[in-house]
Amino acid sequence: PFAVLTRRRFGGESGGFLLGVGLGLVFVPCAGPVLATVSVLAANREVGVDTVFLTLAYAVGAALPLLAVALGGRRVSRALGSRMAVLRPALAVVVAATATAIAFGADRRLQTFVPGYTEALQERIERSDAAEGELARLNDVERVADREGELEDFGQAPEVAGSGVWLNTPGGGALTLASLRGRVVVLDFWTYSCINCLRTLPYLKAWDSSYRKDGLTILGVHTPEFAFERKAANVRGAVRDLGIRYPVALDNNFGTWNAWGNRYWPAKYLIDRRGHVRYAHFGEGEYDRTEQVIRQLLGEDVGIATVAVRGADSPSREPITPETYLGHERLDRYLGSEIVRDRETDYRLPTRTLPASTFAYGGRVRVEAERIVAGRGASLRLSFRARDVHLVLGGRGRVEVLVDGKALRPVAVRGDRLYTLVRGARVRDGRLELRFSPGVSAYAFTFG
Repeated sequence: PFAVLTRRRFGGESGGFLLGVGLGLVFVPCAGPVLATVSVLAANREVGVDTVFLTLAYAVGAALPLLAVALGGRRVSRALGSRMAVLRPALAVVVAATATAIAFGADRRLQTFVPGYTEALQERIERSDAAEGELARLNDVERVADREGELEDFGQAPEVAGSGVWLNTPGGGALTLASLRGRVVVLDFWTYSCINCLRTLPYLKAWDSSYRKDGLTILGVHTPEFAFERKAANVRGAVRDLGIRYPVALDNNFGTWNAWGNRYWPAKYLIDRRGHVRYAHFGEGEYDRTEQVIRQLLGEDVGIATVAVRGADSPSREPITPETYLGHERLDRYLGSEIVRDRETDYRLPTRTLPASTFAYGGRVRVEAERIVAGRGASLRLSFRARDVHLVLGGRGRVEVLVDGKALRPVAVRGDRLYTLVRGARVRDGRLELRFSPGVSAYAFTFG
C-alpha cells in the first residue's frame, strides 16, 4: 500500500517547508528561551549589538551540527552503498522507537543511568563570581521594587550605563556613581514628554538648589519612550527650556534602565554616600517623605520639609481617562473605522456619541506604530473624563481644539513635545475634537 510513496518525487519548496516544520518541533524546547529573549528585546526596541550577536551565535550553533550531520550522513551513505537499502528500515524503526520512548518519559529514566559529563562544567559556571554577582544584583533590583518607599539597605547601586551623551556636566563628560561616592545621589528616570515626569521636576529642581551644597547630586537618566526623544538636540532643548541644571544622561540604549530593572516613568532611587541604594519611589507624590530621606542620608535633622517648591502641579485624585496611545502598536479603546497600518487612509468619524474614554479618527490619517500623521482633513474625536488634557505632538503646524462643540485657543505645533490642550478647574466629562493641519503627528494623550 505504500508503494505509491516510492513513486512520488519529493523536494522543492514544499519538501523544504515540511522539513522546516519538523525541525522546528524538535528545536522549540531548546530554542524557545533564546527566541523569546530576542522577541522581547525587539518588542521593547532594545535591540543592540549584544542582541544581534546572540541571534547570530544561536543561528551558527544550530546550523553547524545540522551541516555536520548532513555531510556525515552523505559520506556514510556512499560508503555503505547497496547495504543502505537494508539499513534504512532498521534506522526508521530505531527513530520510531526513540520517539515513542520520549513520549512515555523513558528518556528521563535513562538519564539517571548516564553520567552527567557536563554537570561539573555547569556547576563551575553557575558558582563563578561573575554569575553569583549578577544574580545578587538582580535580586537586589527586584527587592527595591518590592519594598518601594521603605528606608533600608538594598545593596550596591548598579552603575550608570548611558549612551555616551551627557548634559550639564563639565565638557559634556560622563559621570559614574563610583565617582560620586561620598555624596548622596537621587537617580531620576524620566523622559521629557511625560506629564508625570514634568510634574515632579519642580521638586527635583528645588532639592538640587537647596541641598547641592550639602552633598546632594541629582542625576537625571533620560530614557526615551518615543523615537523623537532619542535625539540629543531635542533633549538638550527640553533640558534648557525646563530649567534643569543638574546632570542628565541620555539612556537611548536602555542600558541604565535595564541595569536597574526599572519599569516606570518617573522613578527615583536614593543612593547613600557609600553607593548603596536606600530608598525608591515610583510615579508622582510622596515628596515630603522623599525629602525627609534625602535629609536623613545627608545627616541633617529630619522634620517637616522646608524647601519651597514653586510651579508644582498635582495629579487629580478622582478617576480620570487613562493614558491613551494613538499608534497601532499600543492602540486601545479605539472605536472608529478599521485601522489600516502604515498607509494614509480615509477614516470616518462615527455618527453616534462615543462612550467614555474612547476615540476615533476622521479624514486622511496614516496610523504608524507609535503615532499618527495627519493628512488632508485629519481629525480626532475623544470622549474624556479629566481636568486637564495633554497630547504629545510633533512636526510643525496647527491643531484646532473644540470641547463640547466650543472652539478653544488653537495649538501651534513647533517641534516634538507635550502640549496642553485643555486646562480646567475640576474633573469633568467632555467631548474633545481635534482638527490637524497636514504633516502634524500625534503620539499619546495624558490626563490630569
